[in-house]
Amino acid sequence: MIAAHDFYENAYAQFWVKDAILYFKYKPNVTLDLTVAKQVVADRIYFQNENVYPVLCDVRGILNSDKAGRDYVAHSGSLLTSAVGILVHEKVLYTMSSFYLEISKPSVPTQIFIEEHEALNYLNQYKTK
Repeated sequence: MIAAHDFYENAYAQFWVKDAILYFKYKPNVTLDLTVAKQVVADRIYFQNENVYPVLCDVRGILNSDKAGRDYVAHSGSLLTSAVGILVHEKVLYTMSSFYLEISKPSVPTQIFIEEHEALNYLNQYKTK
């Protein structure tokens, strides 16, 4: 695990803050199960040091997921977030993410995007002033 003031990395993801937005990027070929979900949420919360951010969540590295992992991220993963923009690149991931939003009902405003600039435009409205 590598930690720095403005960057954090574990076995599953990398995250950093830029322009008051938390960027969260899953590493390639991650399977999002309950163990992974708990680890990335715990590390993200530690990294944020009690600060609330809108989050750009790049899920393009996720290879597979299970219901327990998705449910954990949908609920506990929303702690210290004001909104989430999920960045996807494949039609299958977009479909899976849409299904996730319908079934898991995240506790903060959450939308899916294919273009990063659109996700950032969405998240900018949730920055704390």
